[in-house]
Amino acid sequence: MSTPARPHLGLIGLGAFGAFCRPHLERIGTVHGHDPAQPGSAPLAEAASQPVVILAVPVARLAEAARAIAPHLRPGALVVEVCSIKTHPLAVLRDLLPAHVELLGTHPLFGPQSGRDGIAGLRLVACPGGGAQARLALRMLRRLGLQVVAMTAEEHDRQMAWVQGLTHLVARLVAGLEMPALPHTTPSFDLLMRATAQVSQDSEALFRTITEDNPFVAGVKAQLLAGAERLLAPMPAGEAKAQAA
Repeated sequence: MSTPARPHLGLIGLGAFGAFCRPHLERIGTVHGHDPAQPGSAPLAEAASQPVVILAVPVARLAEAARAIAPHLRPGALVVEVCSIKTHPLAVLRDLLPAHVELLGTHPLFGPQSGRDGIAGLRLVACPGGGAQARLALRMLRRLGLQVVAMTAEEHDRQMAWVQGLTHLVARLVAGLEMPALPHTTPSFDLLMRATAQVSQDSEALFRTITEDNPFVAGVKAQLLAGAERLLAPMPAGEAKAQAA
């Protein structure tokens, strides 16, 4: 019996996340990676003409990448994006890519830091369009050991406004404090520092995407600021005396 041919995948963008993804993708297919900043990578036309094309670029560069790959996409190809928000990127791709391709919005809920010891068991959100190519791609991702969670783009962004928006806002605030050397800490403080460190190495572009491009983060910011004002406001003298009594 003949061995099934390995699928060919185009990977556009070989930055921190693209480079992190590549060895995992090579477990399931032949990867044609392109990045204009990396001499020696595959030509754009080669990467963009594969049956599956993965856009591992920041949201700010997504429209540019979509325009660049559009002439090279084959009919029936699947274009996958991996941005941290979903409604805006998918709208951009629907507007700029030809109608003869399928779209699959994904958000791996991990990155180079949280996935450095392996990705088996980690979660990936998928916003599939229902096409056959997308269903096949999701089966391939499950073969990597990922837990695939399906939801709409709006549902994703509403949840990530809290899950990522709140995390990154608080982490940036903590990371920006001028702390002295603290040789004696508590377990709860250590947990806070580990959580802060896990996202503090993310790029400025990713931070801005998560906290500014997600339309639902504005409500999180408003609640966070209002809560901080209430917490830090001086307690009325009468109430303070009553609690001290």
